Amino acid sequence: MKPLRVRWITAGVAAGLLLGSAVAQMPGMQNKEGAQSSQAMPSPPATATVTVAGGTIDIHYNTPHLRGRHVGGPEIVPYGQVWRTGANAATTMITSVPLKFGDLLVPAGTHTLYTLPNENGWRLIINNQTGQWGTEYHQEQDLGRVPMQSKKLSSPQEIMSISFENTKPDSTEMHVRWENADEYVTITKP
Repeated sequence: MKPLRVRWITAGVAAGLLLGSAVAQMPGMQNKEGAQSSQAMPSPPATATVTVAGGTIDIHYNTPHLRGRHVGGPEIVPYGQVWRTGANAATTMITSVPLKFGDLLVPAGTHTLYTLPNENGWRLIINNQTGQWGTEYHQEQDLGRVPMQSKKLSSPQEIMSISFENTKPDSTEMHVRWENADEYVTITKP
């Protein structure tokens, strides 16, 4: 009777190990450190970094794809509604020095970026709540809102991106591009 029980226990342990290994390799599952596997995620993580005004800005976000949808359409980024400016977790900005985003003074530290897209222009929202999922937004935590300047892209961009351009010692532009939109704000030393 004992050898049969040992065989059943051994078979159960082996099955558990195989199942655990298979689950760990499934798309979107966590690795052993608890982080999501970026190669399996439909909206992989990205970082935009710049050195400006004697400090650095790092923006951590996830890159959604259009996949046949449209910015401003009800299925992805509806006009007139606050958007997480990326996918998955909230888009995080870390600045090592105080900076002006448009006319808004942003202190050094960690903030969350949202946007308010509209047909006639977007607004950048800098929020003080951090560490939340991207769809969790509390307006009372806003540091402020800044109008963004708009350009139309010459050809549609499938994957959303955030980048810094036209960087000089004391200024840069932060661009959010997706589909036909190139929305940007000038960042300067206060």
